[in-house]
Amino acid sequence: MNKKPNIAVIGATGLVGSTILKVMEELDFPFEKCYLFSSKRSEGTKVTFFNKEYRVEELTEDSFNYPIDIALFAAGGATSLKYAKQAASKGILVIDNSSAFRMDKDVPLVVPEVNKEAAFTNKGIIANPNCSTIQAVAALKPLNDKYGIKRIVYSTYQAVSGSGLKGIKALQGGISGNNEKSCYPHPIFNNCIPHIDDFTENGYTKEELKMINETRKILGDETLKITATTVRVPVFDCHSEALNVELLEDFDLEDVKALYKEAQGIKLVDDVENNLYPLPLTAKGTDLVYVGRIRRDFSQENTLNLWVVADNIRKGAATNAVQIAQLFV
Repeated sequence: MNKKPNIAVIGATGLVGSTILKVMEELDFPFEKCYLFSSKRSEGTKVTFFNKEYRVEELTEDSFNYPIDIALFAAGGATSLKYAKQAASKGILVIDNSSAFRMDKDVPLVVPEVNKEAAFTNKGIIANPNCSTIQAVAALKPLNDKYGIKRIVYSTYQAVSGSGLKGIKALQGGISGNNEKSCYPHPIFNNCIPHIDDFTENGYTKEELKMINETRKILGDETLKITATTVRVPVFDCHSEALNVELLEDFDLEDVKALYKEAQGIKLVDDVENNLYPLPLTAKGTDLVYVGRIRRDFSQENTLNLWVVADNIRKGAATNAVQIAQLFV
């Protein structure tokens, strides 16, 4: 685009939508006009953005009659399915945070540090990957580029903010003594729940299948061997992941660490002698993917273990969407 774009944020009062606005301010994102939309329930809410007060409007079929260039959707899959193609048909570039279009063969699934070139193949819609997938593929890219990847085992420890405000309230309630099931099938306080999203016929949850299928799409290898177990843990913010990665070639651990020191969007934190490794407390409020606990898997050739942590609301959602938008301005 040769001019500052007119932007819209759909779901502007939600957890991800409000963080999109915060990230845009921090990155000094250039724009001409801004339109904020939400459900009828939040219509009329006043939001301050770049020191200017905006009134949030209800999202309707007429909303995309405004002169919008880029629309960032953060209002859930049902809203995206209803409105995203309509917006794209009017020449608006849609960046969608939901799962609605991620596996659509005509919709690129993009993490800018990993496959930004895919964004330019869009036909009006670009999908933002699942939060747990984003940080994983960012950590996998340096390995895949240098050694190639044969197999991945994902084990995730995912914060309640991944469920939105209702997840945060569930943990807050448990801490204050109201440890009921709420939005999860079991109490989350003082608990770990190996159940994120619905179970499917093969025993995997949809969250686990998202990580498997999205990783293959982003890395461009539909035959890549991947398995996953995703777990909700009583942490407010930031997802943690243990990655066991079998490579096609052997490696030197110091060479691997050197890759991460140079990798875009990655912060290497790996000094076990001083108890330094990635932590949710460190990652919170940042846009980096933290990688550490890098060690050889002695049980299998050409295999290593990683510990990966990132802020799931920022890099795992809002920041990644804004970074995609930046590619076009």
